[in-house]
Amino acid sequence: MPDYPPEQLWPLYEKLPEDLKETIFSEKTADTIYDVCTRNGLEEEKISEVAKYTGYVMLGLLPPDEFQKTLEEELKLENDLAKKVTLEITSFVFFPLKEELKALYKAEAGPFKAEVSSIKPEVAPASEIKPLVEEKPKEPRKDIYREPIE
Repeated sequence: MPDYPPEQLWPLYEKLPEDLKETIFSEKTADTIYDVCTRNGLEEEKISEVAKYTGYVMLGLLPPDEFQKTLEEELKLENDLAKKVTLEITSFVFFPLKEELKALYKAEAGPFKAEVSSIKPEVAPASEIKPLVEEKPKEPRKDIYREPIE
């Protein structure tokens, strides 16, 4: 993935919706990325790279479905580690901006939807859920803790 100079990034930034602009420079976003990376044991220099690629996603330069692959290739992260980081950043940073990112990546909205849906699995209707253990009908039991009333 090429490294873009700021003069190429500013025109893209200017065209973004306000929510994306605010999120890119948000302290909350920076804290989230830092927390996710430190929780997963990434070194300081890799944290800034993860932040850069997160910004590229929000600027429209890196499709969200290629984020994990980019972390693996560019940062030399193992598949499991890249997957954990991707899922957390998708959950906390990209998911709240789902509609804005869909509009930004009109053609790539399908893969992004699939990535987000993998975080929130579908729940089967209650009628299809079977109990793990068959319940036996309860028989009335004698209360052994009651004292006789005289």
